[in-house]
Amino acid sequence: MRTVYEFSVKERKGGTLSLQNYANEVLLIVNTATKCGFTPQYEELEKLYETYHAQGFEVLDFPCNQFGQQAPGTDESIHNFCKLTYGTEFARFKKVKVNGPDAEPLFTFLQQQKPFTGFNPAHKLTPVLEQMLSEADADYAQKADIKWNFTKFLINKKGQVVARFEPTTDFDVIAKAIEEELAK
Repeated sequence: MRTVYEFSVKERKGGTLSLQNYANEVLLIVNTATKCGFTPQYEELEKLYETYHAQGFEVLDFPCNQFGQQAPGTDESIHNFCKLTYGTEFARFKKVKVNGPDAEPLFTFLQQQKPFTGFNPAHKLTPVLEQMLSEADADYAQKADIKWNFTKFLINKKGQVVARFEPTTDFDVIAKAIEEELAK
């Protein structure tokens, strides 16, 4: 079975890091943006990180400017914004593309492992996302690609993708899934 450990990613300052460095840890891999309606999720991501980091949990943040150009700026300016505005301490990598022919291979793999299954119908932004996405592509819901910023993938201690959370997923659901993986 394939795992995320097969991939290397570009660090914010230019180096390359093998995800094998995170072996035996539970990971939450997320594509983010600093000028998005979901940007306040940085605060929730940091709370998850602070709560579970000592138990072997990491958040891996990949800024992405593919959705509404909502991650402008350099890797360093994005990093500084997140540290100053939300106090984030988790790992942040170089800006990536998550869809299309130039997509970061890690994100292509993540989508193959856990395709899109829908937004949380109770979330206030779900109707906005659904309308916008369906106007651009009537068949968007049948495609595995990432639909928007703050899509999250949960990786178990063996490097396997075990869950996908859309930006509309409640953080209590995500925290419960993290706890279940840490307990294994």
